[in-house]
Amino acid sequence: MGGLCESEPWELWGLLQDSIPGLSFMLSTLLGGGTLCTMAALVLLVISTATDYWMQYRYSGNFANQGLWRFCINRKCHAHTLTVDFWDATRAFMLLSVLSTFVAALLGLGTFTSSTKSRRVRAGGVASLLAGFLSLLALAVYTGATVHFFGKRYINWRFSWSYILGWMGVILALASGNIPPTWCSRPFHSKKST
Repeated sequence: MGGLCESEPWELWGLLQDSIPGLSFMLSTLLGGGTLCTMAALVLLVISTATDYWMQYRYSGNFANQGLWRFCINRKCHAHTLTVDFWDATRAFMLLSVLSTFVAALLGLGTFTSSTKSRRVRAGGVASLLAGFLSLLALAVYTGATVHFFGKRYINWRFSWSYILGWMGVILALASGNIPPTWCSRPFHSKKST
């Protein structure tokens, strides 16, 4: 039995677009919104990955914070000296997520300049969903390890704004990958005068 997203005749889709005024504009607006969500997710994930405020805590009476690449005590930052597997996993998943979001953003921008929109829309949606799942995995690993490892080591600690930006990037990446034209994309016909 045929589903909504299975290949139906393109002519039917063209007739539907011609019979519903503004459908092509609505689909372009959805594509623009999806691309905007992807670009916002890219910015948030890059900032989250690069900054040093994933966790804040007190260390020997001083304020301290740490990110994926270094830790800071009283605003003096140093590279991580411990080699902990969860940091490596979180770094790798976040970097892959940023790369996937970048590809999704390029594909999203390319839909406005290309005639092969349906393939780019679908590929951009898949790349955006992949980015969302990779960053979700990175944040889940970091959350679990931080609660069990640092939660016992430091009494007064909390997650900070870089970590929160990462979660916001996850939501935007998953949302932009789930916009309806992503999964049920059809060629976008413009009305041609015959």
